Amino acid sequence: MSNQEEKNLTVEEALKLLREYSCIQVKTVDTGVAKEKLRQALLLITSITDYENIGVCADNAQEGWAALSSYLKALGYNPEVEATADLYEQQPVYIKYNTQKQAHYLDAYSGSYRGVLISCQAEDDALVGTYGHFPLDLFM
Repeated sequence: MSNQEEKNLTVEEALKLLREYSCIQVKTVDTGVAKEKLRQALLLITSITDYENIGVCADNAQEGWAALSSYLKALGYNPEVEATADLYEQQPVYIKYNTQKQAHYLDAYSGSYRGVLISCQAEDDALVGTYGHFPLDLFM
């Protein structure tokens, strides 16, 4: 995808794309072009929302922290996330991060999903929504 095509993504197109990943069945991102378009859509929408809650479902804490860190950096945040992983080295985890408070919560996770959920908060109701599960490595 060229830089010109990336810049032409409208808010409506970005929301439509993000909603395609917001269903019960996890949708895979199978090409580099699709991955880049998804990144651009997320970056566009999060740039015009007030804040986001990010939920990460991963096989272990190390994988979860790596995914969370890559998403936060891509979205323009530079938080000091303390990666407490000792209790969760060998089991699936859920990490929730609030970008407004720059606070997180970590716990064991028994579900089968793996990926990242992003819940956008804004005064404009058209932007509000929870999108994902997105690939853990989307911004790695």
